[in-house]
Amino acid sequence: MLITGCSSGIGQCVALGLKTRGYTVIASARKAEDVSRLQAKGLTAIQLDLADSASIKRAVEETLHFGHGKIFALFNNGAYGQPGAVEDLSREVLRQQFETNFFGTVELTNRIIPIMRKQGYGRIIQNSSVLGLIALPYRGAYNASKFALEGITDTLRLELSGTGIAVSLIEPGPIESRFRKNAFLAYQQHIDARNSAHHDTYQKMENRLKKEGPAAPFTLPPEAVLKKVIHALESRRPRPRYYVTFPTYLFGALRRLCSTRWLDKILLRISSNENK
Repeated sequence: MLITGCSSGIGQCVALGLKTRGYTVIASARKAEDVSRLQAKGLTAIQLDLADSASIKRAVEETLHFGHGKIFALFNNGAYGQPGAVEDLSREVLRQQFETNFFGTVELTNRIIPIMRKQGYGRIIQNSSVLGLIALPYRGAYNASKFALEGITDTLRLELSGTGIAVSLIEPGPIESRFRKNAFLAYQQHIDARNSAHHDTYQKMENRLKKEGPAAPFTLPPEAVLKKVIHALESRRPRPRYYVTFPTYLFGALRRLCSTRWLDKILLRISSNENK
């Protein structure tokens, strides 16, 4: 199976866990130094940049070489978060967020589907987010990319019905990873906090992004996601969605039970508390 975004966190944990379980895992990462680190851990690793079509094509060819022309599963995990108020996000910054989190993921999936169709079987697992279910302030680019991933994956699941290809979404919520560190780098690169109407909030948000260790309650280790991925791979009837952490279960329920106004009040209170 091919896994994207294996440089750290969920991707690396799932790659190592499935290799131990007996899977032939092709772990991918964007940077060459991360590929080397994965290889040093005993993984078969390749370079894959989801923002580059040529890189995607090359990675699929390499994966098929290792798999002798076949592939059982694809775990689309590669993504990053671009913090910032919507009014501070340029078109180019939004495009970069979608190139990795959405366009590249869909392009890679579309290159794998014909192979799975020919085989008559396969598993496609998309790593989404609790922020694909609800929105939080100052995460607009990431929210939008995950809402888009949710929509296209639901569509794909319907279109592939009866083909032998199962499609599942993982909804992690807060997981121990380098996600916040990478988000802070994207924030520093693309957001002009000093001249923003949100300057005061950004100062508080920076403290959260730089905080060491879990910054949100109910944070779980990446092994919690591995457990769900294993079920999606090995169950005869994999679920369309797998909630992982308590916040995901909670917001999944609140989204169904609350009016939009009430849910907005809850989400604004959460945002206010986390940026104190």
